[in-house]
Amino acid sequence: MIENKHIVRLKELVAALPEKPGVYQFFDEQEKIIYVGKAKRLKRRVASYFNKVHDIAKTNVMVKKIADIKHLVVETEEDALLLENNLIKKHQPRYNILLKDDKSYPWICIKKETYPRVFITRQLVKDGSEYFGPYTSVRMVRTLMDLIRSLYKLRTCNLKLSEESISQGKFKVCLEYHIGNCKGPCVSKESFEEYRQTIAEIRHILKGNIKVVTDFLNERMQILAADYKYEDAHKVKEKLDLLEKYKSKSTIVSPTIDNIDVYSILSDDDTAYVNFIKVVSGAIIQAHTIEIKKKLNESDPELLLMGIIEIRQKMISTAKEIIVPFHLDMSMQNIGFTVPQRGDKKKLLDMSLRNVKYFRQEKLKQQERILPKKHSDRILEGMKKDFRLKDLPVHVECFDNSNIQGTHPVASCVVFRNAKPYKKDYRHFNIKTVVGANDFASMEEIIYRRYKRLLEEEKSLPQMIVIDGGKGQLGAALNALEKLDLRGKIAIVGIAKRLEEIFFPGDPYPLYLDKNSESLKVVQHLRNESHRFAITFHRQKRSKAFITSELDEVSGIGPKTKQSLIATFKSVENIKKSSLEDLEKCIGKAKALKLWKHFN
Repeated sequence: MIENKHIVRLKELVAALPEKPGVYQFFDEQEKIIYVGKAKRLKRRVASYFNKVHDIAKTNVMVKKIADIKHLVVETEEDALLLENNLIKKHQPRYNILLKDDKSYPWICIKKETYPRVFITRQLVKDGSEYFGPYTSVRMVRTLMDLIRSLYKLRTCNLKLSEESISQGKFKVCLEYHIGNCKGPCVSKESFEEYRQTIAEIRHILKGNIKVVTDFLNERMQILAADYKYEDAHKVKEKLDLLEKYKSKSTIVSPTIDNIDVYSILSDDDTAYVNFIKVVSGAIIQAHTIEIKKKLNESDPELLLMGIIEIRQKMISTAKEIIVPFHLDMSMQNIGFTVPQRGDKKKLLDMSLRNVKYFRQEKLKQQERILPKKHSDRILEGMKKDFRLKDLPVHVECFDNSNIQGTHPVASCVVFRNAKPYKKDYRHFNIKTVVGANDFASMEEIIYRRYKRLLEEEKSLPQMIVIDGGKGQLGAALNALEKLDLRGKIAIVGIAKRLEEIFFPGDPYPLYLDKNSESLKVVQHLRNESHRFAITFHRQKRSKAFITSELDEVSGIGPKTKQSLIATFKSVENIKKSSLEDLEKCIGKAKALKLWKHFN
């Protein structure tokens, strides 16, 4: 009865919600925020939590814990997304995704001063100074500062310079001036106009507008050369060379693309990775990837939007166009979303996708290096759940056949232990009882032979068998297990190549695992490895059979002579092309003459 009253009260709260964009907050009995969400229509979204039983167990658990609901109405969905992002970062609710990116990044500051200093900082002070960045790569920011210091001689002192104090002669030049790192604006050795022009050029470089600076310097060099000021012209040329060198190191995409953000996403069962690339004046000037921990099986569009808002806030991006991999049900003021199909923008999106894949691979490798057992246990637990197994699939075996029109039929068995190849236990099979191209009968033979031998030798059996093929091959493998009284004792599945369907014994409908599933990736790796191993063995057999038949036709050429010939000439084709003299050096005059006459 108490529970009913509680549900009635929650439904009353939901009924009072407006059909407007906003943010909703769920509280537990301790008045602690357990979830923050945003919605285009608050009433409809919040009501969906109480109208059905959810597929995700965590969502059902969260709904049971809701004791109170509060909401905030905003003007647009974009405002709701921003507010949701800020509330999640502030309260870190238990059931919200976790944005794992709490670093502070370096900026390049042009200080608001009469003679501005330019330096690297991690703190933003709201005093009217200009900040460029943030730079996700410390190496990048140092390269830029090195370039600026090579091109321009700026002051680094903390003196409060003003035109009045300089004219009164309050300052003296320091060591930086004497060693050539500063032109001495403190004693009027460099005019205010010259210094301002230098700062303007630096501003263009930091914005990525290098062409503006190079055009100005080119014009200045021509004027100096025309006035016969060759030394000054040469100094300007040195600056131009430095800028060209820096420009060549930047990734140039297309000069027509300006001020664009590119985002891509890749997700696993419990984690998503969002990559960001910033392009200004056709060059990539920033690249960054963040990791997001899922909590309630959020969709890729939801996670990507969250990543975009987080990164745009952090990087203070003002781009009016955002390139994304799929359409988003979201509109942002004065910002357009583009899903490119071809051209330079598509190349940028592909580059972003490659970057996010590399980032994910590195993360998984790090986890594997630091906690290898935890990493493999997680994969095995996922496989146990996905393939409906009783035990963890620590030992898995996969089988594949290979033949061409029934000739040289062979098969392979590859073994994985703890979700990794265990090459020591790989096995090849020559098909002995089957004539012609009969994959089903061949599969039945090798499964029977493999497990009959393991039983006879009293060796451990696998927890799972994977068959490369659909229902037919799976049925043949089951027949073999039944003969050995192993049916039902070892889990067995088939994987079909076309749509990566997973077939289970007795189930007419295949299972389709998510393409990002680690379980599917392990099975694909098993299948590809067994296919590679079978094909390699098949090629060796064909090659050996071909060599044997070609050289066997020559009378007087025995097994040892054939071995010597192949060892020396590497192939029958090379033997055919060889001169009589070369053959004599290898196998003697009499045999060489017979061989040469046969092929010529």
